[in-house]
Amino acid sequence: MKVVSYNLRKHRAIGEISALAEEHDLDLLCLQEADTTVLPAEVGGLHLADATRRNRLGLAVYYRRDRFTALDTKAFELKKSLHDHLLKPAHERLLGSHLIDLKHERELIVASFHAAPLTALNSLRREQIRVAHEQLHEMGPGLPTLMVGDYNYPVFKNQLTRHIGQSGYDLTLSDTRTYTRYKFFRGHFDLATSMGLDIDSVETLPRGTSDHMPILVTATYREQAQAKTA
Repeated sequence: MKVVSYNLRKHRAIGEISALAEEHDLDLLCLQEADTTVLPAEVGGLHLADATRRNRLGLAVYYRRDRFTALDTKAFELKKSLHDHLLKPAHERLLGSHLIDLKHERELIVASFHAAPLTALNSLRREQIRVAHEQLHEMGPGLPTLMVGDYNYPVFKNQLTRHIGQSGYDLTLSDTRTYTRYKFFRGHFDLATSMGLDIDSVETLPRGTSDHMPILVTATYREQAQAKTA
């Protein structure tokens, strides 16, 4: 399956998502910093599963209806940073969708995630990631799971990899940096964490009007990948 994750930078890059969906023949699209009050129900052959509601600039998940059926979509609050308490930019930082893959007759969980900003400590973001994975597990215990988004974690990736590995997830970086706006904050901000899936590739796509570049994740069900190898 092909999945794009894109931080729209306060909705500025919304005009690019239809072309992204069509050019890459996407199965799923996960957005961050989208104006959820004006999101289209259909875009580039994809259907809106749901979007967060408690913060105007929030998260959304789109899926291809000729391949998937959406069973449920839930938004979750995560531990707040000082920035969140003072400015209240986001109440819900995780949006998960429980889907049936009609092509492979499998259920899976796909989620859009947006961690606390760089003003917070890495330890807080690691806690947000841990709790996010737990929430997705409760949505579908044991199901293949893919969580993509803006992790706001440009440095000390080895520690993050160890932390995520302890919960049974894999962390996959894109082939090049996803954020280059500021000299001292360049790096891989947009990531993929997964369970029960083999991530074949994560490609950083060309920069548009956002300060983040979209990432294209290509994933295979783990059992399917093992069967091909055998």
